[in-house]
Amino acid sequence: MTIKTHIQENFLLAYPVMFSNLGHVMMGVTDNIMVGHVSATSLAAAGLATVAFNVLMLFGIGVSYAITPLVASADGQGDNDSIVETLRHGFMINLVNGLLLAGIVYTCKNLLYHIGQPPEVVSLSIPFLSIITFSLIPMLIFQTFKQFAEGLSNTRVALIIVVISNIVNIGLNYILIYGHAGFPAMGLIGAGWATFSSRVFMALVFAAYIYYAPAFRKFRAGFRLGNYSAKLFHKMLHLGVPSGVQFIFEVAAFDFSLVMMGWMGTSTQAAHQIAINLATISYMTTAGLAAAATIRVSYFLGRKDLNNLKLAAYTLLIMALTFMMLCALVFMLGRHWLPGLYVDDREVISIASSLLIIAGLFQLSDGTQVVCIAALRGLQDVKVPSVLIFISYWIIGLPLGYWLGFTLGYGANGIWLGLLIGLTLTAIAMFMRFRMLVDRYSWLPEGRH
Repeated sequence: MTIKTHIQENFLLAYPVMFSNLGHVMMGVTDNIMVGHVSATSLAAAGLATVAFNVLMLFGIGVSYAITPLVASADGQGDNDSIVETLRHGFMINLVNGLLLAGIVYTCKNLLYHIGQPPEVVSLSIPFLSIITFSLIPMLIFQTFKQFAEGLSNTRVALIIVVISNIVNIGLNYILIYGHAGFPAMGLIGAGWATFSSRVFMALVFAAYIYYAPAFRKFRAGFRLGNYSAKLFHKMLHLGVPSGVQFIFEVAAFDFSLVMMGWMGTSTQAAHQIAINLATISYMTTAGLAAAATIRVSYFLGRKDLNNLKLAAYTLLIMALTFMMLCALVFMLGRHWLPGLYVDDREVISIASSLLIIAGLFQLSDGTQVVCIAALRGLQDVKVPSVLIFISYWIIGLPLGYWLGFTLGYGANGIWLGLLIGLTLTAIAMFMRFRMLVDRYSWLPEGRH
């Protein structure tokens, strides 16, 4: 395969995931914009609740990522029985994981009162968190079918479902947040119920599609319950849990930075929420290219085709860097206008505009690390990257951000500079790790095919 062919196939595989992820993020962006027009306190409360929710939600999503490389590798070998078993075991893992994680968040939600946050923000965030917590269960069921379909290189179905779900979410937000169609104005609580309902809708529609669609009929046995394999559970958890831990280390670093912002006041916390919300759009869109990296690296690994494995990964990395350069320009040039979409508070907009400059600076690092981590996941290498991510963020990035922000007095900008350094170190470490592993594969006999 030529480089041009790889770019074309990468794009055809990745663009539905990019728009699907964008649509998934836009559900949160829509919630933030609509809630932000209620008050800056409501926006800060949504951000604080998201801190508690996101850490465990993204752990669950990371665990679900074990499905894709196993399905893609089995597809490369033409092994349909393994694909069915991966779906069956993945569904059960995600269902149980969703129940456990929802229970943990709901039980521990009152800890928000004890982390030094503004009382008015906490009092609004707790009821909202209590509602969205249970959306973890349908979300992880949705992830089961999404990762399964992506492993078979079918990335368009998730896009369609997410787009429809966003329309549902916007409509429910309009009705429940502001009070229309006979419903009272519920503010942030209304956004919580809209999010929960939209995620239930996503899970049910995707499950029905996988079960009834002719293209997936040969995998219908994947819905069968019972007769599970402890060996396969162990294999999937061996891949999935470290992937989930990677998310915890990375996302929890950004979430903990929001907690530190809360120590500076509600306006700073709201500004951080705006900037991180916008940065998440570029990250999750590029994660579509990352999903393609996992699929194609796994597929070529199954076929023992090292040359095309490397070409697929490196062309996806170039595509990610190109896209992130454009995002960097948008953040920097639109730094005064974009925050105004969320709030009318001049102080919040001023703080957010300075943070968006730093967000623009870390776009290239973000694009590099997300694609390289996904390529490593395709090689079923997840443990060492988890350790490297932990060191980059929690040993270096966050402590440095605290020192810059509080000790040296750079405030919110100092904390974000720490995040910039953590992201950059992660990107360098992931790229070097991938290069090392593919060089190692080249010495194996099957690496010469």
